Amino acid sequence: VQLVESGGGSVQAGGSLRLSCAASGYAVSSYCMGWLRQAPGKEREGVASTDSDGSTTYADSVKGRFTIFKDNAKNTLYLQMNSLTPEDTAMYYCAAGYRVPEPLDQRHYTSWGQGTQVTVSS
Repeated sequence: VQLVESGGGSVQAGGSLRLSCAASGYAVSSYCMGWLRQAPGKEREGVASTDSDGSTTYADSVKGRFTIFKDNAKNTLYLQMNSLTPEDTAMYYCAAGYRVPEPLDQRHYTSWGQGTQVTVSS
């Protein structure tokens, strides 16, 4: 089981980025897949998740700006991030879990990627 993130980078406030997470060893369609982030000096927090039934969950701080979606044919998870602010600056991690009761709680995820850095300047 392997998750590999990409797509991070540096953007100005108001800009957009799309993160990708390529999975191998299992099908993303069968798991709850999430994006979580950790800013310096802060705890890791859930950003968005999508479950095997297609349901999605977003943190209040990103609702209306971020969109999580899967491409099952490519076995890849994405996070489209629009209207970025400096508060979105963090290391973003892709994670997978099975039957996750609280999709934004990192404790329920069992597989993790290495992370991709997102930096938003004002």
